[in-house]
Amino acid sequence: MRSFSSATPLDPSTKLRTNLKKRYPGTKRSPCVVQSLFDLASQGNLSQVVSSLDILVQKGIRLPSKALAHLLRQCGNARSLRYGKWVHLHLKLTGLKRPGTFLANHLINMYFKCGNDVEARKVFDRMSVRNLYSWNNMLSGFSKLKKLKAARRLFDEMPERDFVSWNTMVIAHAQNGLSDEALCLYRELRRVSIGYNEFSFAGVLTVCVNLKALELTRQVHGQILVAGFSSNVVLSSSVINAYGKCGEMGDARRYFDEMPIKDVLSWTTMVSGYAKWGDMKSASELFHRMPEKNPVSWTALIAGYARNGMGYEALTLFAKMIVFRIRPDQFTFSSSLCACAGIAALKHGKQIHCSLIRTNFRPNTIVVSSLIDMYTKCGSLETARRVFNLLGNKQEVILWNTMISALAQHGHGKQAMRMFEDMARSGVKLDRITLVVILNACSHSGLVQEGLIIFNSMTRDHGITPDQEHYACLIDLLGRAGCFEELMTQIEKMPCKPGSRVWNALLGACRIHGNLDLGRKAAEQLIELNPQSPDAYVFLSSIHAVLGRWELAEKVRQLMNKRRVRKEGAVSWIEIDNKVHAFTVSNRLHPMKGVIYSVLKELARHSSFLNTES
Repeated sequence: MRSFSSATPLDPSTKLRTNLKKRYPGTKRSPCVVQSLFDLASQGNLSQVVSSLDILVQKGIRLPSKALAHLLRQCGNARSLRYGKWVHLHLKLTGLKRPGTFLANHLINMYFKCGNDVEARKVFDRMSVRNLYSWNNMLSGFSKLKKLKAARRLFDEMPERDFVSWNTMVIAHAQNGLSDEALCLYRELRRVSIGYNEFSFAGVLTVCVNLKALELTRQVHGQILVAGFSSNVVLSSSVINAYGKCGEMGDARRYFDEMPIKDVLSWTTMVSGYAKWGDMKSASELFHRMPEKNPVSWTALIAGYARNGMGYEALTLFAKMIVFRIRPDQFTFSSSLCACAGIAALKHGKQIHCSLIRTNFRPNTIVVSSLIDMYTKCGSLETARRVFNLLGNKQEVILWNTMISALAQHGHGKQAMRMFEDMARSGVKLDRITLVVILNACSHSGLVQEGLIIFNSMTRDHGITPDQEHYACLIDLLGRAGCFEELMTQIEKMPCKPGSRVWNALLGACRIHGNLDLGRKAAEQLIELNPQSPDAYVFLSSIHAVLGRWELAEKVRQLMNKRRVRKEGAVSWIEIDNKVHAFTVSNRLHPMKGVIYSVLKELARHSSFLNTES
């Protein structure tokens, strides 16, 4: 018989082999051997177990099906295709070339967990008897690997289906953004009346979130109540999340208050919902009322503060989290670094970076990207570059995008172009964001011809069709250079109707070059598409004022007030002695305003004196 070890390069576990030979020299089967291997597998010592399987073959010992199934589960959980294949080979060498349904199902599950759908399909095709679990196992495997066409073909071939089959298909299509297909499958599930469980609603709630479909959310909510699943905390949290994503925090709060049992997930979902829509007062109030918090809860509020321009509050909460010895995760560090970037708090950002190093925390791509962004926005471009060179995985497109964007923000367009070329040479597949940031780099550095070449090569060289954001970058590129004729030609050639991004870019170009006629058209289009855009109202009112049309200018202002459109004032930050100071236009509230304005007057007087002297 072929030796198992001859088929593998694995170093054997000498100690275990010796014990097996001494204790069981001629036995055909031993419960002690099985238990020994079972214990090793449970402890994660797969290499020792697998390296000893050929001894069992030589001694004629066949492991029971349950032990083999357990070993296959361990291989799958460890994502070890190598060990899983050796266990499969052991089955063949012990006379199980066509294992029964029970073991075949475990083999299929192991192969899918290891990402090998080809071997899983081979096992499935060779099965003499398949049960419903076998079919559902295949459906689940294809779905998790995002091979939905293969899953659909298998689904259509199934001799019978239960609600697990339907649930798998609904959830898979919903999670992959195929909302229409997911809805059709869900409606068909309801029509065939074969029953359902709480997971039957999970997929359609994902559709509600993807589409931000409020009416659909209310319908599904009603179906959940009728089905009697309102006491399911996880499902209730999903309903709250759907209402929150649709912007209906009132409905979300009412349902939350009615829940008889609330867990950390439901509380955190509400905090995240309030934070998403900028209601940080309600988010903070609910957070402090939570009977139990976990790192995700803390991160939800920190991220909310950072996203809503409340960087100081985010960093204060992060500091409390550290004091309470709650271990931050990747998202916590990323959100805190974003808060530092938002208020240019370089010293705080460096402290967080040091914390990562001191605790031997292994940052993922998002955290490294946040570090680069933080140093960039705090003015330390060289440090950002060092982070990219030392920590970045050069095969991750997001890091290249962040670094190219960093160079663009600092006006180094030519360096950004060189990095873009380095990225292409390194074999990293660029995405639509890469093209957005490089077009922005060209725009801010006046590299018009280079930008046009990149835009025109998008589809041909990279297989990416320009979308509204790419066209907005192109309009900004041409507009800053004053190429209005070429700019209008590009707008007319757009395959779709120009959106608010495009008109906003045109409005900015008209403001720079004083093109009033084209600016008026852009402002009117922008107000029609986005009635809450303050820049369009202000610019349109200014145009009417310049042309002496005071009544029209006043009407625009009145319309702006009627729609409650407010223009946010620009804010500048500076960090002095570990404290961040924020300034807005005509700010008279700062405690040191007397000193500040005194220094400004002195600088103005000194500047005037120098001009007189020259």
